[in-house]
Amino acid sequence: QVQLVESGGGLVQAGGSLRLSCAASGRTFSSYVMGWFRQAPGKEREFVAAISWNGGSTYYAESVKGRFTISRDNAKNTGYLQMMSLKPEDTAVYYCARSDYRTLSTMKEDFHSWGQGTQVTVSS
Repeated sequence: QVQLVESGGGLVQAGGSLRLSCAASGRTFSSYVMGWFRQAPGKEREFVAAISWNGGSTYYAESVKGRFTISRDNAKNTGYLQMMSLKPEDTAVYYCARSDYRTLSTMKEDFHSWGQGTQVTVSS
């Protein structure tokens, strides 16, 4: 079982940037797809971005494409989400997750290991 811990959230003004980190324990982190999801108050948890096990492929939600960048450092067992040009609608709790598959997926049902989340608040 892998454990995931997010960090890097906070309060930022619109147009600003944040970098989220996801530290993983266990040797299996590097073998599977990693993803970021977010959940705003009163809304369903939604897909943000995913990255293949070796970092060679990425996929983004349309709402963040061109503004967010997902990456990973398997040697450090850590994943990242660089967020730029933040908007108030990006405000949410952000979760990292590890899939049990090697195929990129946007479905939260394919991700079985989750962090506790980190709050991102973007003020207008």
